[in-house]
Amino acid sequence: MHRYPDSPVFYRSLARDYPLAVRGGGCWIEDENGKRYLDAVGGAYVATIGHGVREIGEAMARQASRLAYVSGAAFTNQAVEELCDTLVRRTEGMDRAYIVGSGSEATEVALKLARQHWIERGQTAKHRVIALSPSYHGNTLLALSTGARESYRKNWEEWLTDIRRIPAPYAYRCACSSAEDCPACSGNALEAAIIDEGPDRVAAFILEPIGGSSTGANVPRPDYLRNVREICDRHDVLMIADEVLCGSGRTGTWTAIESFGVVPDILTLGKGIAGGYAPVSAVLTRDAIIEPIARGSGALLHAQTFSHHAVTCAAAVATLDYLDRHRLIERCRDIGVTFHQRLQGLTRLRGIGDIRGRGLLAGIEFVADPGTKAPFPRSLRFAERFARIAQDEGLIVWPNVGHADGTNGDLAMLAPPFIITGQEIDEIVARFARALEVTLALT
Repeated sequence: MHRYPDSPVFYRSLARDYPLAVRGGGCWIEDENGKRYLDAVGGAYVATIGHGVREIGEAMARQASRLAYVSGAAFTNQAVEELCDTLVRRTEGMDRAYIVGSGSEATEVALKLARQHWIERGQTAKHRVIALSPSYHGNTLLALSTGARESYRKNWEEWLTDIRRIPAPYAYRCACSSAEDCPACSGNALEAAIIDEGPDRVAAFILEPIGGSSTGANVPRPDYLRNVREICDRHDVLMIADEVLCGSGRTGTWTAIESFGVVPDILTLGKGIAGGYAPVSAVLTRDAIIEPIARGSGALLHAQTFSHHAVTCAAAVATLDYLDRHRLIERCRDIGVTFHQRLQGLTRLRGIGDIRGRGLLAGIEFVADPGTKAPFPRSLRFAERFARIAQDEGLIVWPNVGHADGTNGDLAMLAPPFIITGQEIDEIVARFARALEVTLALT
């Protein structure tokens, strides 16, 4: 095992041992001791096409041998041209794409773009951002400001900007009992917040069309996104769809929002667009958003050394081509039905409150009492303990906490590669059940 302080690596956690991964193939990862792990969450919702696809590395090597890096301030390159063309052609309503390296960076660019759009139009008072709670949009400071994950925010509160929050359409924990006029579940809470802030002061509303880890793959009711789109239009507020996690085919369509018949003003993608073979994210937008900048200052006031990077863009182009040639998004949609059917078998187990999601994205919420939906006490660190025990069982999941009330709440996320088989889904269910049994016995 590898851990602090026995290694020069500054690990993500300084209080645990890490197995050394040495190879991956399909949905599996192998460590230096030969133990195999079923990657049920694609690392971090990233490995869309599976591990060990040689042709992606070969495409990167070909690009690196021709041209590895040029500054996006001085040159364009063939790989970024191809990637942006591919992204805008397949993303309804989008005309341009700006390429960066992570989901947090994409959020920063999207929010800066929204603010600069209004400045260049002479509406400088429009600076306020409205976001959901619970939510998560990244870990850089502006992205962290928009998120509502208090365990991430508490050390940096003095550095964060003030964001207006409205309740997420989180059906499992909403007291509305599916009431049609529920402000949270209908989206009407957004209009109330805009009116309270003053429409002339609100620049943007940011949300994940289908929830990520902060709401455990929560799927809003069918009219929610259409309603918030209409509210944004009515009050001249830009709608930003954060699809870093739920996009790139993960929910069975290229973007999650397209299944609701809605087009945002700005959309972010990341994680799956390069399948984990390189760090790539993208901000897509309509020409109507860019044109005031083109007529005015002439440039987005955001710059990063490795934006528009040729080798990482080549990885994304190769990944998207692989998705198309093997019809993996269609496969994700189809096998997603089997995935959710078999996960429902876990609802009979003690400690399970709800299982939800779409496509190959699922959230499994743990509760101490299914009747009252009471969460486990945070002191038990139930989700973290479960994820550690699941890894011991050879199953990789993603834990999340705090969604119940900002502090309490435990869930595990699943997001396997699109190539997963029915037999591997059964293996996920079996290993998940064993890990839960052990975790409950230790609680």
